[in-house]
Amino acid sequence: MSIKTIILAAGQGTRMRSSRPKVLHEIADKALLQHVYETARSLENNQIYIIYGHGGETVKQTLASLDATWIEQKQQLGTGHAVQQAIHYVDDPDTVLILYGDVPLLKAKTLNALLHKVSLTTLALLTVNLDDPTGYGRIVRDKEHAVVKIVEQKDANEAELQITEGNTGILACKGSQLKQWLARLGNNNAQNEYYLTDIIEMAVEDGLTIETCQAGSADEVLGVNNRMQLAQLERVYQAEQAHFLMEKGVTLRDPARIDIRGEFAELGQDIDIDVNVIFEGTNRIGSNVKIGPNCLIKNSTIADGVEVLANSVIEDASVGSGSRIGPFARLRPQTELADHVHIGNFVEIKKSSVASGSKINHLSYIGDSEVGRKVNIGAGTITCNYDGVNKFKTVIGDGAFIGSDTQLVAPVTVGKNATIGAGSTITKDTPDDQLTLSRTKQLSVPTWQRPVKLAEIVPDNSPHSSHPCKSAEIVPDNLLHSQHSCKSEK
Repeated sequence: MSIKTIILAAGQGTRMRSSRPKVLHEIADKALLQHVYETARSLENNQIYIIYGHGGETVKQTLASLDATWIEQKQQLGTGHAVQQAIHYVDDPDTVLILYGDVPLLKAKTLNALLHKVSLTTLALLTVNLDDPTGYGRIVRDKEHAVVKIVEQKDANEAELQITEGNTGILACKGSQLKQWLARLGNNNAQNEYYLTDIIEMAVEDGLTIETCQAGSADEVLGVNNRMQLAQLERVYQAEQAHFLMEKGVTLRDPARIDIRGEFAELGQDIDIDVNVIFEGTNRIGSNVKIGPNCLIKNSTIADGVEVLANSVIEDASVGSGSRIGPFARLRPQTELADHVHIGNFVEIKKSSVASGSKINHLSYIGDSEVGRKVNIGAGTITCNYDGVNKFKTVIGDGAFIGSDTQLVAPVTVGKNATIGAGSTITKDTPDDQLTLSRTKQLSVPTWQRPVKLAEIVPDNSPHSSHPCKSAEIVPDNLLHSQHSCKSEK
């Protein structure tokens, strides 16, 4: 079966109250139109045509990577008119599938079921039963329950408005027949538009049977017309993702509080995920992984036995087995951690490798670095990798111990089993197995006195009352290490 899929995406979407075209609004960080496209792309032997209109160039440019033929509908004169823009791409034997760019949750399984109902004697129509079908065209059937026509709500009489079976607009038929029906369309209706739904009545007049089928859930065929519906479908989509994870054996502490904005290339066993965790892009999660609350994991690999503590961010990074991350840790792109690495609270790592058994547990920044095995990096350590123009590399050898509040000014190498004294600024390579430190001499000043408020020492009518310092008798002039705000007067 050769399939030509026409996706209608020209609508303005005024109820979104947005400068962005409706089909570019997102569910799970992916445009509505892209959701529809990807579902259609999964069908075999399928060519896709996208009809764009309002904000069309923006739509086309934003989704330029889609393998589709873009066709502009310069005047929006209805769904029938939109399909007419692509009809010259359709060959008579083709099966034509009509989809909508604002119906993002449709499943390939549903479309395949619809397509299998198409023949030279049948037109296939996707319908939905709703408690409240307001806004939907109604499916009108005869006494034998055969579909005879579709009536749009604005054109429906009182009896037709009571019908709860609604038209989704999604249909499939043969190209030769669609061409004939489109040529006969008129716009004699309340909107003065060319309704695609009118071809149903034409098909019946031509002796075809209207075969209907329904999606597994009404949510599949819901469209987006406003922000409330967008939010509603976001939660439907996320509930589906949560259900998928639990079916795979993942424990979710609260399935209603997880967001999947991408896919999993790998999922191990016995994964435990706490609340408010967000996954973006493509992730690989090993077995026996535990992820705490409020974490963001994007395009990353988390190996077996890793524990990610609360409020951590892992982006474009790789975490080796048995490692512990967080809380409040950030692994930035091109971070590679080997097995059994500990990254603690308020530690940021960027474009660095950390070998097995190393620990960076507190308040540190490691950038553009190569950290060896069993290294211990103390609190407040910074690799000074950027001079304002270029970035340089820091290398820390196996077994090194970096004292707290150390600045490693790159390019620099710390030797194997070297020790760096706390509070040091290291600007030169340090030798293996030695202590290196850089500190100024510590002094204590016995004559120093703490500053006091001026009111305690200078009367209000004193000529010195406006001076910020006390007299020379209170602050000695030769006090080199005074913390006072200025020198004393002589």
